Amino acid sequence: MENERLQPGLYIVATPIGNLGDITLRASEVLARCDAIACEDSRVTAGLLRHLGISKPLWRYDDHSSDADRERILGEMAHKAVALVSDAGTPLVSDPGYRLVRAARDAAIPITSLPGPSAAIVALTLSGLPSDRFMFAGFLPPKDNARKKALCDVGEVPATLIFYETAPRLLKSLEAIEDVLPGREVAVARELTKFYEECRSGSPSTLIEHYAVHPPKGEIVLLIGPPNADFMKSVDIDALLQEALADNKPSQAAALVARATGHNRKALYARALELK
Repeated sequence: MENERLQPGLYIVATPIGNLGDITLRASEVLARCDAIACEDSRVTAGLLRHLGISKPLWRYDDHSSDADRERILGEMAHKAVALVSDAGTPLVSDPGYRLVRAARDAAIPITSLPGPSAAIVALTLSGLPSDRFMFAGFLPPKDNARKKALCDVGEVPATLIFYETAPRLLKSLEAIEDVLPGREVAVARELTKFYEECRSGSPSTLIEHYAVHPPKGEIVLLIGPPNADFMKSVDIDALLQEALADNKPSQAAALVARATGHNRKALYARALELK
């Protein structure tokens, strides 16, 4: 079976996010039987293949790959089995691959996706935050205003919010959450499946205090709990509006507070005009 050639097409293969022991039996089999592997960083993938005792041609494919690169790989799929991997986790989840999969579907190329490791799901199960409904929103923007706007845009979603974040930007993101989404429980999961794995939860201010003293390292998943109804009842709406009005027009202030609290935007706008 292991020596049998796979049918031509695209095989989306999830790989470990840290612990190499998390590779699935099916993923190992596909990597061993495919004709070539399209990968984000050939050095990273080569390390995984050495661990598995596999040798395959590696084709670089990432967000900077050209249309010509994609067309070349698509052409190979007509008569070869091509595995798509990212450096860690499931391809396409904040990783390269979307355009390739889309093009393969348009070209009627057979596609097989293998389930496997995903940092977002591992972090969600560790966090203790509600998992019956969640929203993965990728990376938060690096700039302050864009970051706050992104949080506002999803603040009303009645679900646990999941973001990927970098260690140098964690404190800025926690400060933005405290400002835009007050009263939310937050969890910071980092170095998942590795020796120094950590999942710390609490209020944004508590986490800010901790990570200001203990600068984080490694890759991070940032989770924000859904709106807390009891907290929202105790929120001083006027105080939030006045704070928002300091830097925004009444309509913008109303929108910000509506997203943060779930209160009616039109009513907030009317109150903002009174306070202005």
